Amino acid sequence: MIKIDGLKKEYSDFKLDISVEFENGTINGIVGTNGAGKSTLFKAILGLISYKEGVITINDKNVRDFKYDDKERIGCVMTDSFFSETFSIKDIAAIMKATYKSFNRDAFIKKCEEHKLPLNKKIRDFSNGMKAKAKVLCALSIDTDVLILDEPTVGLDIIARDEILSEIRDYMEENENRIVLISSHISSDIEKLCDTTYMINDGKIVFHDDTDRLLSDYAALKVDEDSFEKLDKSHIMAYKKEKYGYECLTDEKEYYSENYPSMVIEKMTVDEMMMIIIKGEKV
Repeated sequence: MIKIDGLKKEYSDFKLDISVEFENGTINGIVGTNGAGKSTLFKAILGLISYKEGVITINDKNVRDFKYDDKERIGCVMTDSFFSETFSIKDIAAIMKATYKSFNRDAFIKKCEEHKLPLNKKIRDFSNGMKAKAKVLCALSIDTDVLILDEPTVGLDIIARDEILSEIRDYMEENENRIVLISSHISSDIEKLCDTTYMINDGKIVFHDDTDRLLSDYAALKVDEDSFEKLDKSHIMAYKKEKYGYECLTDEKEYYSENYPSMVIEKMTVDEMMMIIIKGEKV
């Protein structure tokens, strides 16, 4: 388990303030606008930034006390970092093998060949999509307990994204106690892959729920002003003014379907839910 208790990190124009737990055996989607705090949260877990308040533990051990062997159990893919572009896939394989005891060089090379990544070509000559694939495949070739993926499918087309999501699922099936944290601006990736979705805004987690429930029970209610005034708002999470009246987010779609049969009720993506929760008004 990853347990974050009272984590606070301040910059001149931003403050992260988070307490949350991520259970073993889960893939957790972290969504939010640019600058919301997703990357800062990841860097804190990885020990890449300092923080004055709060405790982060992984499997009951404070990350501040991690030794080399503990850090080796955490894999990551960050959007703004990778190996020097003068290296090839074979170079990266050699470096990773010398750095991580659990790095499976043969599996990495095989996966790169399956995904048609040239082994001897310099990374600088790769397309953005090829670079994104190489980063993810490299991280998935280490035997880790925790995997942090910051926008791992950026630059990939729909087929390549599906292939990488499949690789992540296979990684989870190898060890049921693993934890994956993944951020993405592509809501369909979160919907397909994640067990739970967490929403960050202004450095705080403002919402979370099981992804299956988001897709089955959540919906947008579209009502005119008169209907909005008479509406039972006991299951309304947030609402937003529109030209026709109001768009309301509910987590009890069936309640309104049964009690307001003429109401317009529409399925929503995670992105659309996020817009109402962040930009809308609370009841």
